Amino acid sequence: MDAHVWMGSCQVIAQSYNERLSPFDGRVVSRVAECSADDAREALVIAKNASKVAKKIPLYQRCAWLLDVASKLKEQREIFAKILCDEVGKPITYARIEVDRCIETITLSAETMRTLHGETINTDAMGSGRSAHAYWRREAVGVVVAITPFNFPLNLVAHKLAPALVAGNAVVLKPTPEAPLCAYKLAQLFIESPYATPNALSVVYGDAEVGSALVGSDIPRIISFTGSVGVGNIITRSAGIKKISLELGGNAATYIDTSADLDYAASRCAIGAFVNSGQVCISLQRIYVESTVYDAFAAKMTEATSKLVVGSPYEEDTFLGPLINDEAAQRAMSWVESAIEEGARPLSAPHREGRIFYPCVMADVTESMKIVCEEVFAPIVSLVRVDGIDDAIVRMNDSPYGLQFSVFTNNLAHATKAIDQLDAGGVVINDMPTLRFDIQPYGGVKLSGVGREGPRFAIEEFTEIKSIVIL
Repeated sequence: MDAHVWMGSCQVIAQSYNERLSPFDGRVVSRVAECSADDAREALVIAKNASKVAKKIPLYQRCAWLLDVASKLKEQREIFAKILCDEVGKPITYARIEVDRCIETITLSAETMRTLHGETINTDAMGSGRSAHAYWRREAVGVVVAITPFNFPLNLVAHKLAPALVAGNAVVLKPTPEAPLCAYKLAQLFIESPYATPNALSVVYGDAEVGSALVGSDIPRIISFTGSVGVGNIITRSAGIKKISLELGGNAATYIDTSADLDYAASRCAIGAFVNSGQVCISLQRIYVESTVYDAFAAKMTEATSKLVVGSPYEEDTFLGPLINDEAAQRAMSWVESAIEEGARPLSAPHREGRIFYPCVMADVTESMKIVCEEVFAPIVSLVRVDGIDDAIVRMNDSPYGLQFSVFTNNLAHATKAIDQLDAGGVVINDMPTLRFDIQPYGGVKLSGVGREGPRFAIEEFTEIKSIVIL
């Protein structure tokens, strides 16, 4: 099926298309329209004009719009899950979970917007003031450019579209080229809804040329990007004076202390490290284990990993399918081989079948190895022996990333210390750092980005405060 361009409410048949091949078996699963920088600029002009109408649409209609999309998405749950499975190789069970989370994200955005409000201000609170009617409120920024990745190509699109549109903005979406049909079909639900704001959503595809045209334009007020640090740096340098929200990945870590339930910790860490083939920004990559329980935990982690089903994403019991492309699989194997040469010890033999890379637990890892100090974005996790909570916190923080960390402990003092001292946008106690509830604020510190997602927090990103005084 073809993923066409959406120029506002109009579907445009492109002159040429590129094929998207399944990462699992190489079949053609969709075709994506080729777009140019001129297409991007045209979409921005349409959005600029639409934004003037969008902010005047009554809130009840904008909320009805999102709820209508959520309802239609629920009806087409299996269709969208199959597209996710086809385009990015996501195991079908987890593809359905992503569709369900997408429905929740859209619904939460509508519910949140109904209750979001400003407040009155006491202007006579200080001697320099005087009595007046003063308050502030939130207003739509105008035009939002949203650029999204391949690993959650449905829900992460919703995390940008739903808050931006319900807040009264117009959006130009540039989705990942790896899942064009997924974005096209979701956009179609928004655009064809009877409650839709006319021309408020456009979808263009393309490479760096298209991205540069969107980011460098004076039309958008905010750029919302999820992706690599390298591209995030480019956006920051070229965007000019506008709001920027960046979610740039991480190098998630956890600590296992002597009081932790090792069986529970191992089972959760196996999921956190290997779900979605490790292609998650908060995928568990580093496990720091107190030395006295290191060997016991390593054995339990190896056992938990061995129970994960690897194979076809179309099978109901498959936990781990293919990586997104050959390059990702080759890079994963090269990093493991490099670590072994430097003294690391695999607890199960590294194994790759095409784009399927079997989950790999590495022991005796040092901080200088790539698989620890850089984001692997593959099903590889490293075990590091530490002397205690203080040692673990220092090592966990010794990273340019700070998205989410976690600690497994039944020691309240250790939990409190971790919450207070870990440099991250989120800290989880007694579960994997890969845990994310879509309602929560989500984002990182340091190279992991700026700004926050989550319906309420994204709406705040996509709005600006206007202060009013009436005398």
